Amino acid sequence: MSLQIPHREKANGNTGATKAVILVGGSSRGTRFRPLSLDVPKPLFDVAGHPIIWHCLTAIAKVPSIHEVYLIGYYEESVFRDFIKDSATEFPNLSIKYLREYQALGTAGGLYHFRDAILKGRPEHIFVLNSDVCCSFPLNEMLKLSQEKDAEAVILGTRVSEDAASNFGCIVSDAHTRRVLHYVEKPESHISNLINCGVYLFSTDAIFPSIRSAIKRRTDRPSRLVSYPSSENLESSFMIDDDDDENRKNEVIRLEQDILGDMADNKQFFVYETKDFWRQIKTAGSAIPANALYLQQARQNGSKELATLSENILGPVYIHPTAQVHPTAKLGPNVSIGPRVTIGAGARVKESIVLEDSEIKHDACVLYSIIGWNSRVGAWARVEGTPTPVTSHTTSIIKNGVKVQAITILGKECAVGDEVRVQNCICLPFKELKRDVANEVIM
Repeated sequence: MSLQIPHREKANGNTGATKAVILVGGSSRGTRFRPLSLDVPKPLFDVAGHPIIWHCLTAIAKVPSIHEVYLIGYYEESVFRDFIKDSATEFPNLSIKYLREYQALGTAGGLYHFRDAILKGRPEHIFVLNSDVCCSFPLNEMLKLSQEKDAEAVILGTRVSEDAASNFGCIVSDAHTRRVLHYVEKPESHISNLINCGVYLFSTDAIFPSIRSAIKRRTDRPSRLVSYPSSENLESSFMIDDDDDENRKNEVIRLEQDILGDMADNKQFFVYETKDFWRQIKTAGSAIPANALYLQQARQNGSKELATLSENILGPVYIHPTAQVHPTAKLGPNVSIGPRVTIGAGARVKESIVLEDSEIKHDACVLYSIIGWNSRVGAWARVEGTPTPVTSHTTSIIKNGVKVQAITILGKECAVGDEVRVQNCICLPFKELKRDVANEVIM
């Protein structure tokens, strides 16, 4: 390989260049992240003071052999323009580009569509990260395992409760060699509590031929045979050619359903099991546990961004430099306060995200909630959700026999009147709440 490898990479034992891909999805999805995704694409939503994909980039920047990162999705190009511009300053060693799919191609289809760009410079490995994952991203450890095992693929795995496991891709592995023996996406019966974290490392020699094989299997399937009930012989039946919809379906190739199961059969597929935190950010409410996990990680890493602890600041708490917090307000733990937020005297905020330009008036209480952009919480009001167990991978609870969001979410420009109580509600943008309300979606 005629690649100029910087000396620091050789010193780290890396033998070749690596690239990274972050899968960001697109605007036709993200419905579970509403009402927040009505105003901001989910990958750019602020968790612990930074966009969700910033946390991915921070981890990628710690891998010495990575110099190029691609965001692949089907949002308009303009959506990520400012973020990429800002990131170029913050991550000077990374070249970050957005590659736009003409339609949703699936987690593997997008990779294959842009294979020429990804393979330029002949990288040996590519990391593929789903943007809606919250974890510590142990990428260097995955790369080390890949090199030790001469792996074609390494998947990040974690253990969850047996009840939760069937909601994810499940991995059966050899406890000693860490080889993946079997992979099933959302199995109907229990096979393992080791699940797919949505973070992968592939050898470029293995992943693209695997996707090509999956596409070939799709296109080689015979056309459907259509027969009317009255037909008594084959001559009265006829063949239907794939129409445009069917062709489009053929182009949607997913790593989870179409690629990983086959890779488990070829014996060079391994799992790196993280004992650290992991969480999916699927629903709007799941931003609250993710916020807590990232803030706790920032505290462990000694981040200078966190607010100084005091009698009224119970860490970890992130307060944007432009926010105004009254000294008698009590914040934390696990609170993020966005730009230009105003928090009045005697207010209490706990386990919550308060987004930019919002105001929480004096003596108000905000617990387990997300306060949308430019929203107002009146004096002595209560906006609260319900705490869920740390080990839970859902943010919905059952109240009076009905499934409701545990986290209360106010969309953009909502107003809660003085002394009004809002509990376990999702409130769409531009609503004014003048009376107490619980366990409702306010449209």
